[in-house]
Order: sequence, then structure tokens, then C-alpha cells
Amino acid sequence: MARKLQLISLLSVLLLLALVGTSHGGGIAIYWGQGGVPETTLNQTCATKLYSYVNIAFLYKFGNGSTPEINLSGHCDPSSGGCKAISSEIKYCQSLGIKVLLSIGGGTSTYTLTSKHEATKLASYLWDNFLGGHSSSRPLGSAVLDGIDFDIEGGTTKYYPDLARYLSEHNKKGREKKVYLSAAPQCPYPDANVGTALKTGLFDYVWVQFYNNPPCEYTAANADNFFKAWNQWASIKAGKVFLGLPAAPGAANNGYIEPQVLTSKVLPVIKKSKKYGGVMLWSRYWDIQTGYSAAIKGSV
Repeated sequence: MARKLQLISLLSVLLLLALVGTSHGGGIAIYWGQGGVPETTLNQTCATKLYSYVNIAFLYKFGNGSTPEINLSGHCDPSSGGCKAISSEIKYCQSLGIKVLLSIGGGTSTYTLTSKHEATKLASYLWDNFLGGHSSSRPLGSAVLDGIDFDIEGGTTKYYPDLARYLSEHNKKGREKKVYLSAAPQCPYPDANVGTALKTGLFDYVWVQFYNNPPCEYTAANADNFFKAWNQWASIKAGKVFLGLPAAPGAANNGYIEPQVLTSKVLPVIKKSKKYGGVMLWSRYWDIQTGYSAAIKGSV
């Protein structure tokens, strides 16, 4: 009997190890910058230790001959140099091991790239003003961000592959700090706006927006379509793929998944993907309202 119990115990351990071996751990990515004072400072956001990645949103204006501009929705005034104070907060986040990226684009019509020349100019601007280059007008001060996030939701799409290539060229020059590239495509595959850029295979993180897109969102009745869409995205040439969700029902028109449903029905399946990277949430403002990230972090 004792030997039989030992055998059962051994089999249980082996089964557990097998399950662990097919499940991949991940982190939470959050968008910060568009919620004003209620979403708290960058320091306070990172001090929660809920997030592995923070996307500062947004560089909302660029291309078509315009001067690039950031908008941090009430946090600071970049036109007066007021956002340079965020530099120390970025460095604090990075000291905790959190990657901080600048998100370009967003849900406005104030950006586009009309030529390779404009893509080159924007890449140089981003390098000099937010990454490892040098400029007297760095909007966020001396902090060197970890990379650039492509949240492209409109405008011409032809030259974003060029922008990705120009930015990634810095990784071939023996520099100490890697420039990470991320993107936030919509879940219908392939994405209409950054799909061509993603084909370059240069992106480290892809947080797919599985919201505001009913055909590929998760619901109990649409689970098969959701998992089919996830599997398509999990097979692309990229570093890690993330499940992008609204952190509250009010954060999007649709696509919200209750935390207990996410942790019991969705994550156990998608975590089996080798490229699973975690969950992306829109946004810090909404996450504070619901405590969504805290509710799911242990399962991500």
C-alpha cells in the first residue's frame, strides 16, 4: 500500500511538472498618460509593482511636415518644458526593472507618414529626443526610454515598416541599451494599420487589442473565434504576444472580460502559447477604478 501511495504521489508530481512546462508566465503592460491626475503619477504607477511595461501615451502629432508633439493629458505641459520633470520618474520605474516606452499615434487624426524621408526624420527625432541620442529639447528630460510603441490607428500605413527598420538599426551599432519595439494592432488579422510593419519581424512586444472588435473578442458564445484569432497572432514573427483588454467596462465599447472569467477560462488556454507574453490593459486610469491588474496579476 505504501509503495502504491508513493507511486501515486510521484505521478502527481510528474503531472504537475508537465502542466507547468506547457504554461508560460507573463507580465502586465499598461498605458499611462491619458488619464490626468486621477491616474496618479508615473512614480506611483510603478511603485504598485503591478506592471512590467509602461507605455507613455502619446506622441500624438507627427508627419506631413508637422513638428512632433506629445500630449500627457493634464500631467504636464510639454510646450513650457514642464514634462521634463517626469525624467526622474522614468528612471525610478526602470530601476524597478520596468520597461518604459513612448507610444506614438493613438486614436486621433493628427499623425501620418507620407514618405520614407518622413520615416527617417521621425526615427531621428525619436532617437535624439527620447532614446539614446542627444537634443537640447528632450520633452521628457534626460531619461532614456526603453523603446517605441506603435499604436497606429489611422492615416497612411505604407512607411511604418521603414520607421521600424530605422529605429532597429540602433541595435546593430553595438550600443549598450537595446531599443525595444512594440505595437498595438487590432485583433482582426492582419491588422490594417501596423500589419505591414509587423511583417518586418522586428517587434519585441505585440499587445493585440481584443476589444472594440466583436468578431474576435472573447465571450462565452464567441470563444472559438477568439481562440482562433489568438492562435493567428501567436504565430507571427515577433518576440512576445499579449492579450490586450480594457481594464473596465467603461474603458471600451466592448471586449471587457470579468477577472474571474479571464483567469479561469482564457489565460489557462493562451498561456500554452510559446509566444505568450502576458496581458496589456487600457489604461492606468481605468485600472485604478476597478483594481483589474491586482485581481489578475497572480494568474498572468
